[in-house]
Amino acid sequence: MSNNVREHTVHATTTNTFGRVLLNARQHHFVIDGPVQNQCPGEALTPAESFLAGVAACGVELVQVIAKEDGVAIGDVKLTIYGKVDRDNPVRPDLTVFNQVKITIRVADTPREAAEALVQKFTRRCPLYGTVAAACPDVSVEVAG
Repeated sequence: MSNNVREHTVHATTTNTFGRVLLNARQHHFVIDGPVQNQCPGEALTPAESFLAGVAACGVELVQVIAKEDGVAIGDVKLTIYGKVDRDNPVRPDLTVFNQVKITIRVADTPREAAEALVQKFTRRCPLYGTVAAACPDVSVEVAG
């Protein structure tokens, strides 16, 4: 298989607790709860939080990877992501998608121009970000100084 192909499989199953899902990917097991608005526990991460966490992790990881590939020295990378779904104001009539997603990335010890270039490369390379950007009408990415 080509080094440029990435394949991922996650298994999910119900548990004895309504709205609680047990998942595994490779040898890792984790729990996701539906939100309390759906009468679910809401104690563990919700599906939306988990999805946004995946985008955030992809961003931090790829900024590091791309900096290494490009020979750019960087410090710590910190990313905050906010997502909003407004069910009273849907973006599409056929699918529920985020109405708004805001990402703020801080790349320490890195000139602003270099940090912006790394972030731009992340947005082109991360399939999770690409999925959000393709579906959500209001996506913003800010490189914090």
